[in-house]
Amino acid sequence: MALASQEIAEQAALSMLAKNAADVMIIDLRGLSSITDYFVIGTAGSEPQIKAVVEQVTADLKERETAPWHTEGKQSWRWVLLDYVDVVIHVFRAEVRSFYGLERLWGDAPRVAVSADAATGEITRRSDAGVAGDRVDVLEHEA
Repeated sequence: MALASQEIAEQAALSMLAKNAADVMIIDLRGLSSITDYFVIGTAGSEPQIKAVVEQVTADLKERETAPWHTEGKQSWRWVLLDYVDVVIHVFRAEVRSFYGLERLWGDAPRVAVSADAATGEITRRSDAGVAGDRVDVLEHEA
């Protein structure tokens, strides 16, 4: 059975965190755009980390029988876009993310920051207002 767009977005965010992506955010575009339901955005500090994040996201979603419709950015590895139709995943280098400012462009869209506690590994979500959100299962990956 196909994953719902929210499940794809949440799995992508967890997969990004598994490879230490920074500032992971899910932006809910439902009702604001007919292009896609969600953007999932994360930052990687280097080309090897971008590759690792992209590989983790695609592998985890493939395990759940979900493959990208289109991929862009693997030529320069500064901004890789994984298009799952209802979810578009963006993995940026910090300077590229800042330059394009997708969060600013979609400033009126609800968003959830997803992070992992460094000490416990517990995953937390925080809404726009910065109020602690629901706890989700800790994502465990084999090294």
